[in-house]
Amino acid sequence: MAGFAGNSDDELMSGINVTPLVDVVLVLLIIFLITAPVIYQNAIKVQLPQAKSGEDASKPNPLTFVINKEGELFWNDQKMDWDALPARLQSYLRLGSNEGATVTADKATPHGTVVRLMDVLRQSGIVKFSLTVESKR
Repeated sequence: MAGFAGNSDDELMSGINVTPLVDVVLVLLIIFLITAPVIYQNAIKVQLPQAKSGEDASKPNPLTFVINKEGELFWNDQKMDWDALPARLQSYLRLGSNEGATVTADKATPHGTVVRLMDVLRQSGIVKFSLTVESKR
């Protein structure tokens, strides 16, 4: 059987083993999925007010609103027009999802701007919402 090619231990492997490459890519994908929400949350520059009490958010909320110190409104990192917000909320709520909303506002944001957002949320039927604060320890 001297003529049988490919069965000799003395010959070099001609193929590339992709298993380690797949392992590395999967690990990088998992790391990206874990860190992506942190990266997106810090994309809008907001200085949160500090509080000693508060709870950690266990899961991301699809209704996440951010108000920066200029009073600009963002819904899930997309800039929103205040006048278009009620109509967009109504169309979103028609899909049957009402889990409450998360409101993040810069500490320099006027109180009236946050109340304005909470008022629009309540008029749209969202009665549960949470305010984001920075933990003061």
